[in-house]
Amino acid sequence: MRIRKGDTVQVINGKEKGKTGEVLKTLPFENRVVVQGINLRTRHVKPTQEGETGRIVTEEASVHASNVMIYSTEKKVASKVEIFIEKDGSKKRRLKKTGELID
Repeated sequence: MRIRKGDTVQVINGKEKGKTGEVLKTLPFENRVVVQGINLRTRHVKPTQEGETGRIVTEEASVHASNVMIYSTEKKVASKVEIFIEKDGSKKRRLKKTGELID
């Protein structure tokens, strides 16, 4: 996966299309990511102890990685990511549209 935890991404498909957020978690074996404030789900939690009340918990569900693109905060544009090798042999990520380094 070319998307990592901490990246800012924009949703490019689905009901949340156009929204941006930070990646909280990546699930590489499922090819999915969890993005802050995107794909919110509510869950009703029963009380576990006596005297405690039940509550409604809102949490982010995962989104397929193909439905998000890295978002450049400087240029305000979403772009694909390319991995290139520098002269010293280290691998870096950069945006294809703007050439901006991510790492």
